Amino acid sequence: MEVVVMIKWMMTLLMVFLIISPHEKVVTSQPLSANSRWIVNDSGERVKLACVNWVAHLEVVVAEGLSKQPVDVISRNILELGFNCVRLTWPLFLFTDDSLASVTVRQSFLKLGLTESIAGFQANNPSILDLSLFNAYQAVVASLANHNVMIILDNHISKPGWCCSNDDGNGFFGDQYFNPDLWIKGLTKVATTFKDINNVIGMSLRNELRGPKQNINDWYRYMQKGAEAVHAANPNVLIILSGLNYDKDFSFLRQKPISLTFTGKVVFEVHWYGFSDGQDWKTGNPNQVCGQVMGNMMRRAGFLLDQGYPIFVSEFGLDLRGTNVNDNRYIDCFMGWAAEYDVDWAFWTLVGSYYLRQGVVGMNEFYGIYNWNWCEVRNSSLLQKISVLQAPFQGPLVSQSRPHKLIFHPSTGLCVLRKSFFKPLELGPCSEAEAWSYTPQQVLTIKGTYYCLQADELGQPATLGLICTDPSSKWEAISDSKMHLSSKLQDGNQVCLDVDSNNVVVTSSCKCLSKDNKCEPGSQWFKIIDSSRPTTCAEEKSTLQIKNSVIFNVVKKLAENLWSW
Repeated sequence: MEVVVMIKWMMTLLMVFLIISPHEKVVTSQPLSANSRWIVNDSGERVKLACVNWVAHLEVVVAEGLSKQPVDVISRNILELGFNCVRLTWPLFLFTDDSLASVTVRQSFLKLGLTESIAGFQANNPSILDLSLFNAYQAVVASLANHNVMIILDNHISKPGWCCSNDDGNGFFGDQYFNPDLWIKGLTKVATTFKDINNVIGMSLRNELRGPKQNINDWYRYMQKGAEAVHAANPNVLIILSGLNYDKDFSFLRQKPISLTFTGKVVFEVHWYGFSDGQDWKTGNPNQVCGQVMGNMMRRAGFLLDQGYPIFVSEFGLDLRGTNVNDNRYIDCFMGWAAEYDVDWAFWTLVGSYYLRQGVVGMNEFYGIYNWNWCEVRNSSLLQKISVLQAPFQGPLVSQSRPHKLIFHPSTGLCVLRKSFFKPLELGPCSEAEAWSYTPQQVLTIKGTYYCLQADELGQPATLGLICTDPSSKWEAISDSKMHLSSKLQDGNQVCLDVDSNNVVVTSSCKCLSKDNKCEPGSQWFKIIDSSRPTTCAEEKSTLQIKNSVIFNVVKKLAENLWSW
């Protein structure tokens, strides 16, 4: 017994040397291009788009929120919220109908009877109030650029209004308000208008193609013509192409790739919400739904990553009141997928409330980062959760660190780490997390050491051990979601990695694997993800010292002998 105590004490002493020092760098220099599946700057370094959608396509044809806050305050706060980019929407008619473009902001509000918004605009943005709608849009772009926010200009709709439905006349080429020639004219004008603003790094050609007129031949014909027109007008911007069926389907590209005269500028955008699959998240088993939905995503769009194209999830979001079961389950699955593939993204939406939406004045936007008055954040815990996705995990020149694994917990946006040598493993910022390796034998080892993750006892903290050949050291991703990490105790019972109320990593009986639609698996969802975020020289140096030390080898030998005995 005394030998066991001595070994544990010596192991504890050795583990003190393992330290991680967080270091993250944000790179935003332009112009950007596509290097295989990554977006990179002119130095070849990965630039991850972590955007938020700012709406400017509704009937007023003015960026939302300017009656509540000065435009420069909103632009500055976007960066402070952790976003580096805005997907700024625009209606086609703003750039193709001179009579609409010349209407002033004040006149647009008066026409719609929004006198209260005029008063707010006068107080917060008096210099914009009497600009034309065209110039007001330019003023918002200029403000974002002045605050070094990257900008993607998104043609969201043709006729100003809320989007989207199958029969709104804006869905597909040839619809009532969607003349392809007029659309190309508008794209060309936008690309030309903002050509000299370096922070305009991309143009999304059309939002959510949809409706009964959808067909693959017209998709190729017009999307390729639109891409060529934008590239001719401004060869620096990324060309962002949407798919069919509300931006969910690119499966047709498996048989016939897109054909353009230029390369290195194409990005494909997809949308993914909880309601994209109806109420399946609420009525079905979350593990099974997650597995099915992720499988559909990869079949319909995710395969483009393997074909060497970046994927930009230009819309995802949820009800930030936290009461929507469908959304709450969906977002945990999305977080696991988005971290695993390290995709670029844009959250829907920045908007806390609208001037006028679907006939409702001042409608509250429960998917909005801001609350109704645009002063406070609606849900700070959600912002904290998605912040882990704002910096790249992988990609060209992300860091000089050797590739490793992170054990990611989607429900919290945290990773497995050791805050203190004397405490068990727990969840914490991924920037401070342990760097792991995952062997073909399904053993999770702290990179550069002999320590592996082990299941000790049911309901007890997971441990680090030196004997990594027994079943308790093997961790298999099970369930349809592939986000349960399962091991076996010495008595043969199956357990899953879990988190207790104090964020301590424990092992518990596996739950919610199938059938049950009332069970919440989030605490047991983990994802082993690839990362090249840097580890510190101190950690690597101490690791080498430990590896080569006589004490370490003596402890290891004693442990092996004790195990055999």
